[in-house]
Amino acid sequence: MNHARFPFRAPTWPAGVPRPAPERRVGLDYDHEWSRRYPVRLARAIVLDNVTRPAARLIAPATVRGAEHLRHVASPVIFAANHASHLDTPLLLTTLPVRFRHRTVVAAAADHFFDRRWKAAVWSFGVAAIPFERARVNRRSADVAAELLGAGWNLVIFPEGGRSPDGWAQPFRPASAAYLARRTGRPVVPVHVNGTRHVLPKGGQRLPRRSPVSVVFGTPLTPDEGEDARRFAVRIETAVAVLADEVASDWWDARRRAARGATPSLRGPETTGWRRSWALDPRPKAGPDPWPSV
Repeated sequence: MNHARFPFRAPTWPAGVPRPAPERRVGLDYDHEWSRRYPVRLARAIVLDNVTRPAARLIAPATVRGAEHLRHVASPVIFAANHASHLDTPLLLTTLPVRFRHRTVVAAAADHFFDRRWKAAVWSFGVAAIPFERARVNRRSADVAAELLGAGWNLVIFPEGGRSPDGWAQPFRPASAAYLARRTGRPVVPVHVNGTRHVLPKGGQRLPRRSPVSVVFGTPLTPDEGEDARRFAVRIETAVAVLADEVASDWWDARRRAARGATPSLRGPETTGWRRSWALDPRPKAGPDPWPSV
């Protein structure tokens, strides 16, 4: 073995020794702790308040309802929302009151948002994303989320595990908000985001189109005594469905249907093709008092 030029060139590797796989440090292995240090938090707050929020207001004029439910709830909380577009995350963050907005992390799919180092860095900085296993309960990602909740960070999570393929919601998975609420004892705030699929739908469109949206916050929920994560996930999904019904009709009629157990399902009619598309709600209209002032 010739070492004459070392250390100015890499040494040769013995032919009979297999090379170890390169360390990737992406996915669940990505080190995102840097994104919660004070200088980064300050820079993100400046961007969120002065760039992201005005841009979201321009592209997606929003009506925000139910903010009164957040006035008396103590942090940290888990925000559980339906998911139809990549716009959902920045829109939800920018509509949160200040005391939540800059102390919130987002559970993002480890296999999509953290599959490249540059993507992981962009999302970690932009929305304080943390990698999360969306298909099943993963001890590592669940431990990280639980530790951050214990440290006073709020959490945004999409219990469907991914964006809706057709505008209708997918089943809420118990291995997300429901599990973390049971584990940490923190309340879950149901959130319904409506209209973002018209702005930036899942699929081929890359540039957003201006269209009104709505964000509705519901009453915080906690698991009942003896209620497991699966049953609690169903209750969270039902609460989001009631908020969706409120957007489609009004508060009073939505609550009357909820009391009768007649709330329309978030998952849409049990049919296929054009009938499901036909039954989707039309584009929401911007209300007279859209965004909260802070």
